[in-house]
Amino acid sequence: MPDPAVPPTPPVPLEALLAREDLGLRRIAGPTDPGIVIHWAHTSEMADPYPYLLGGELLLTAGVHIPDGAGTGYFDAYVSRIVAAGGAALGFGLAPLHDTVPGALVESCDLHGLPLLEVPPRTTFSGVARAVWQLMARARVAELRRVTEAQQSLATAASRPDPIPSVLRQLATRLSGYAVLYGPESTELASAGREQSPEVRAGLASLAEVVRPAVWSDMAAGGRAAAAARVGDGGPPARAKPRVGEAPGERGQAAPPPPSPHPASATDTLVDTHLAAYALGAENGFVLAVATPHRESTDHTIASVAAVLLSLLTGEHQSATGAARSSALVRVLLGSDPQDVAPLLGDDRWRVVHAAPATQAAPDSLAASALGAALGSALVDLTDDVVRVLVPGDRQPDALPGWTLGVSAPAAPSDWPAADTQAARALARARATRAPLVRHGDRPAVTDLIPAPDADAHARALLAPLGGNPALTDTLRTWLSLHGSWDRTAVALSVHRNTVRQRIARCATLLDADLDDPDVRMELWFALRRA
Repeated sequence: MPDPAVPPTPPVPLEALLAREDLGLRRIAGPTDPGIVIHWAHTSEMADPYPYLLGGELLLTAGVHIPDGAGTGYFDAYVSRIVAAGGAALGFGLAPLHDTVPGALVESCDLHGLPLLEVPPRTTFSGVARAVWQLMARARVAELRRVTEAQQSLATAASRPDPIPSVLRQLATRLSGYAVLYGPESTELASAGREQSPEVRAGLASLAEVVRPAVWSDMAAGGRAAAAARVGDGGPPARAKPRVGEAPGERGQAAPPPPSPHPASATDTLVDTHLAAYALGAENGFVLAVATPHRESTDHTIASVAAVLLSLLTGEHQSATGAARSSALVRVLLGSDPQDVAPLLGDDRWRVVHAAPATQAAPDSLAASALGAALGSALVDLTDDVVRVLVPGDRQPDALPGWTLGVSAPAAPSDWPAADTQAARALARARATRAPLVRHGDRPAVTDLIPAPDADAHARALLAPLGGNPALTDTLRTWLSLHGSWDRTAVALSVHRNTVRQRIARCATLLDADLDDPDVRMELWFALRRA
């Protein structure tokens, strides 16, 4: 018989169902392996339930089908058919027909290795089925939460200045295992996670060749031989044939090989370690491989997300838009006017972004590509310590973990040099103020040139002689805003004009300043705006 099909729903450990005190289930026969799981609950009073089982069920029966005088032969046939159909466990209800579980049934379940549960009279079969579905729903929510959290952490890692090591570290952490990236020549470019034995590392390298395109596999023959020599046994250890393109939840024999000469993914098992390999892109030769001590149902999904991100980081995506932008670059290099080339980029106005790693390390090409992907642009220029990116003018770049950004105002192609200067100045202000992102406004103020902490400190020191008197500061602010008009200030504050004169004179005395001096007025206005 082929292995029974099981649903894609998360399985429920039998131990979790037995732990439900409201059910009162008791295991009285069969194995006690904590790894036994059930996929659903099914009730049947058929003497031969085999045709109605799909596999993985907790079969519930009240023993209606048991004939009078049934002996060992009847129960052996009954239990063997359940096991042949892939049933996970048998639940026997004590009411309304039987006061106890037949002893011959207990012996048959022990003989055939089928867990047998005693269902007390107070527990209905529908209550057992409801408990199974409740546990399944909780398991599904836990799976979705695990995948969502992993996707978010992997995406964040991909936007850091060291994207590939960060993604591998996150992947290894999420899978509680080991992740490695192989280059086109089978060289190990980066790895993260728990250190593995030479046998496992050799197994991963061998599995990577299953998914690597043939053209790259031929070029890497020398590299594989060298890797085998390092292991010291002349090659990877013997193991079962890798499963090619296996989907989550598949059991039994490997799926038929796809028509492609190099499948996108492959899995294998070496002793107690699960191995998997994923081709990154169609033809670039990079491969992601992972090793985990156990396989969760969501591991394949999480690893696939990491493979997509690493494909973007290691491969060159050439879409129609990318082709147009490449054409624009070629035309500029061949002497075309930027104004004539700009329409190929697809937008009239663009922003210039200057980015520097928050750490002292200089950015590399992979980090620059990851930054461009995070900002949604392939127009990236890497210099010694700064990455410059052109992004469409209708986008507002947000702060990115691990980067310090300076963003220009939207500019037409003729103004791109000025926008480049704006972005450089914005980055300088961001570094000076330790802000993750500073934008250059269309009309930047003088205050934008002064770090906020310094401006606040200067304002407090300049206005300190006023002693925090609200009447004096409000009068001085209003008077300055109305260009020194006594009458208009009096009306605005609802006081007599002589009161205004007295307060302003008092301010001049305390501040020891000539309030008729425009420079003094400007400095006080700046301080009052910060106060």
